[in-house]
Amino acid sequence: MPLKAADIDATALPDGELMAAVDLGSNSFHMIVARSVLGQLRIVDRLRETVRMAAGLTANGDIERSARQRALDCLARFGERLRHIPSQRVRAIATNTVRQLRNPQAFLVPAETALGHPIEIVSGREEARLIYLGVAQDMPPSAKQRLVIDIGGGSTEFIVGQGFEPLERESLQMGCVATTRRFFADGRLTRKRWKEGLTEISAEFQQFASTYRDLGWQEVIGSSGTVKAIGEMLGNSKNTRGAITDAGLLRLRDTLLDFDTLDDIDLPGLSNDRRPVIAGGVLILEACFAELGIKRMLVCESAMREGVLADMLGRAAQRDPRDASIAALMQRYGVDREHAARIETTALALFDQLADAWELDGDDRLLLAWAVRVHEIGLAIAHSQHHQHGAYVLEHSDISGFSRQEQQQLAALVRCQRRSIPAGVLNALPERNMAPTLRCIVLLRLAIALHRSHDRAPLPPLTLAADLRGGLQLTLPRAWLDGHALTRADLDTEREALDAMSIKLQVRASG
Repeated sequence: MPLKAADIDATALPDGELMAAVDLGSNSFHMIVARSVLGQLRIVDRLRETVRMAAGLTANGDIERSARQRALDCLARFGERLRHIPSQRVRAIATNTVRQLRNPQAFLVPAETALGHPIEIVSGREEARLIYLGVAQDMPPSAKQRLVIDIGGGSTEFIVGQGFEPLERESLQMGCVATTRRFFADGRLTRKRWKEGLTEISAEFQQFASTYRDLGWQEVIGSSGTVKAIGEMLGNSKNTRGAITDAGLLRLRDTLLDFDTLDDIDLPGLSNDRRPVIAGGVLILEACFAELGIKRMLVCESAMREGVLADMLGRAAQRDPRDASIAALMQRYGVDREHAARIETTALALFDQLADAWELDGDDRLLLAWAVRVHEIGLAIAHSQHHQHGAYVLEHSDISGFSRQEQQQLAALVRCQRRSIPAGVLNALPERNMAPTLRCIVLLRLAIALHRSHDRAPLPPLTLAADLRGGLQLTLPRAWLDGHALTRADLDTEREALDAMSIKLQVRASG
C-alpha cells in the first residue's frame, strides 16, 4: 500500500499538537491540517476553494478586483480554522501568480491580515522541491528514479528524483488556467488551435528535455488537481487501471475536441469548477507525454502542501535543507570557514544577550548564522564592493529551502554588513521583517568588526546591552581595547554608521 500523509514521521512534534500548510495556488487555494498522533502525522482536515487567481492576472502585473476579493475571502475562511494554531506551526506558500505580481506586497499585506499568518513566496524550483517531497512521502519506498510532473494553474513543475532527493528540478510558466486563456480565450475548441498550442508548448520543453531523458527514470508520477481530474475522467471511461496512458490521453483529447466550446464539455469525473480550465491541462499533459516519451503515468493524491508539512517537520528535527544550501554556497565560493565560524560564535553570543530586549526569535537567530557563513561570498567575484556582489548572488539565485522573503532578508544582511546602511534595502522587505532584519544587521556588523584582524585568538568576555531608548552599550576589557587600536577604530566607525540609523552605540572599557 502507498504511504499516506498519516505515516509521515512526526516525532519532532509533541503528541496531539496541530500543524497546517496553506497553498495559494494559481487556480485553487488549499489548506491541510494535521495532528501528531503517537509519532505519526494524521490529516484531520482538508479545505479547497477555487479562486482562479491566474485568471485575474492583468497584463501589467496586477490582480483584478474580483479575483483579489475571492482570494482574501478564502484566506479569511482558512484563517478561522487556523486561529488557534501557533504561527510557528503554520506555513503558507504563494506560488506562480503571486510571483508574477508587479507589487507582491500590495496583495500580501491584506492577505496575511486575512489569514492571520505570514505568507511566503517561493521560486518555481523551490515549489518543485516541495512537490517532490510531498509525492515521495505518499508513494511506496523505491530505489527507482521517478519523474514527477505537477500541472498547476499558472506553472508546471518537472522533477527527476530518487527516494526523497530531487536530482533535477524545472518550472515552466504554463498552467491549466494560463494555457486555456492563451489558446482558447473565447471559449471555442478547434483542432487547429489545439495543434498550434501543442507546437508552442512542446518548444518550451527543449530547454531541459534532453537533460531529463539522459538522466532517465523508471516511473512517472503526476500530482495536483489537473492530473487527478484527467485520471478520474479516464478511470470513469474504464480506460486504464488507475493510471494515465498515452493512448488513453489521446482518446480523451479527441473526446474534448468533439465539443465546440469549453462550456459544452460534459464528461464523467469532471467537476464544474475544473471544466473551464481542463482543456489547457490536457494540452500541457499531451505535450509532456509526446516530448518526454511517456507511456504511462501514475496519479498521486499528495502534492506541495503535503511536502510543506514534511519540510516543516524536517526543520523541527534538525534536517533543514537550508543548512545544506548554505554549506553548498560556502563551498562554491571558497569561504574561509574558520574565520566565518569565529564570527558566527561572536554574532550568536551577542544575539543571545539581546534576544529578549530586541524581541528576536529562533528564526532570526538562524538568519543571522546563515548570513555570517555567506557574508564573504562576494569576494570570489571581486574585493571591491564584495558586499554588493554577495547580496546580488543571494537574492537572485535559486537556493533550495528558502522562500523569496528569506532570500531577501539574507541578501539585506550581506548587503549591509559594511559601509552605510541604505534605507531602500530595508524598505523593500515586508514590514514585519524590517525591525528584526535591521537588528540582525547591527549584530552582524559588530561581530565582523571584532574579527576584522582575522586573529585566531578567542575574544575576551564581552557584553552587549540595550537601554530603554534603543541605544547599545558594548563592554570589553580595557587592556584588550588598548592592545587592539585598529579594532577600536573600526568600532568607532560602526558607531557613526549606526547613528545614521538612530541607533546609539557606546563602547565601554571595563577593568
